[in-house]
Amino acid sequence: MRRAALIPLAASALLIAAAPTVSQERQRQAPPPSGAQQRPLPPPGPATQQRGPQQQQPQQRGPQPQQQAGPPPSAPAKPYQPVAIAAPKPIADPSFDAFRNQLAEIAKRRDRASLAKLMVAKDFFWLGEKGDKANKKSPGIDNLTRALNLAAKDGSGWEALTGYAADPTGMALPDKKDTICAPADPVFEIKQLENLAKETGTNEAEWGYPVQPGVEVRAAAQPNAPVIEKLGMHFIRVMEDDGAEPPPNQMPMLKVVAPSGKVGFVPADTVSPLGNDQLCYVKDATGWRIAGFVGGEP
Repeated sequence: MRRAALIPLAASALLIAAAPTVSQERQRQAPPPSGAQQRPLPPPGPATQQRGPQQQQPQQRGPQPQQQAGPPPSAPAKPYQPVAIAAPKPIADPSFDAFRNQLAEIAKRRDRASLAKLMVAKDFFWLGEKGDKANKKSPGIDNLTRALNLAAKDGSGWEALTGYAADPTGMALPDKKDTICAPADPVFEIKQLENLAKETGTNEAEWGYPVQPGVEVRAAAQPNAPVIEKLGMHFIRVMEDDGAEPPPNQMPMLKVVAPSGKVGFVPADTVSPLGNDQLCYVKDATGWRIAGFVGGEP
């Protein structure tokens, strides 16, 4: 996720599956409204190798170790023409700001009872890749508790809620009238991203975007390494790293390819993916209410 409390802390966790997600389909179907404000996308997943009749290996005696299929090698780094993005804009409604402040206070106190009062009275939804996962027989607060894992002992679920409350953006959700979801995706041309992936021999899921202009790309995975390039507001390729853990108290770094073709590293919280999980809201006669959730684990 975009906020520090939500963004994964390693490149492998930041990267999402190559198959289209609910959020990616959402981006294709409805651009952010004018009054409104991801995961970089990973290399394709493990592929199984099949042999045809003419590719069979000679029979060998004795037990053979089982071979595990791994992800295909990444395309080599090379220069590319940046695809520009426009940052989503905040929702232009002071009552939404007041609602978010109220939500942030509730998250800080971990006050489930007060949170329940901010839920829609009925028809809370929880959209996953296979449809609505909400239990319609249960109160909305129970479904939201499951979606965000508010019961986690480490408080990570409430920290996630704090992150949602901090985001002032929103975008329309197809097929849900008067419903907005946050955080909003940036504005961009999907066809340009598809062409970028094709020209670089990559998958669309390997591309994320900076959360602000001027992100510094460093020569090594260290915060004091020399700066080799600065990023504008455009898509950036995220590569698989070696899986090494960062030193204690150091922000994890993502391995990226800059438009020049140079390979470097940026802090993990400076690059956001498309298809972020989203908290969704509606505004009725009584004010703003939490209407649903998009994403999350089963």
